[in-house]
Amino acid sequence: MSEHRIEMLDLEEAKKRADEEEVSSQLAGLNIFRTLLHNPPLAKATGDLLLTLLFQSSLDHRLRELVIMRIGWSTNAVYEWTQHWKIALEQFGCSEDDLLALRDWRNSDRFDAAERAILAATDEMVETGSLSDSTWEDCESALDSELTRLELVTSIATWNWISQVTRSLGITLEEGVEPWPPDGRTPGD
Repeated sequence: MSEHRIEMLDLEEAKKRADEEEVSSQLAGLNIFRTLLHNPPLAKATGDLLLTLLFQSSLDHRLRELVIMRIGWSTNAVYEWTQHWKIALEQFGCSEDDLLALRDWRNSDRFDAAERAILAATDEMVETGSLSDSTWEDCESALDSELTRLELVTSIATWNWISQVTRSLGITLEEGVEPWPPDGRTPGD
């Protein structure tokens, strides 16, 4: 799909609506929010949830970015993969090699037991919508608190939902942004 199914608001209108609803001005300029801001309360709720999970969570930031990037790859969500590529590298301690290894993490030696448990949980939730008892037990071993496990499940569900929204609405990349960094390889290649 190459076009938005719902026309994006122009940048000025998106920022106006964001200001009125107290949506972060940083978010207002993103294509996903320029679409969601057709319904300002929805954009506000989405932004608040994303910012909470990004900056007010006990889940290790690197682990969360591995989850997001794995979802982006496994669901063929170019918007998600491309947006979080830079964020994961610059803000949350992931290396390019780590992110590229997510494409086939089960056959990579880059991830420790805890990271593998988190990635298995991510794949299972995306594929089935829930976690099996054995996967949950692996997450209990990997993460030291109920709060962190709650935030893991919520993060997987949230970014899977974002993947579904961006793919279903045909949200395109911001102007001048190249898809599927760093090499343009897609999940279908």
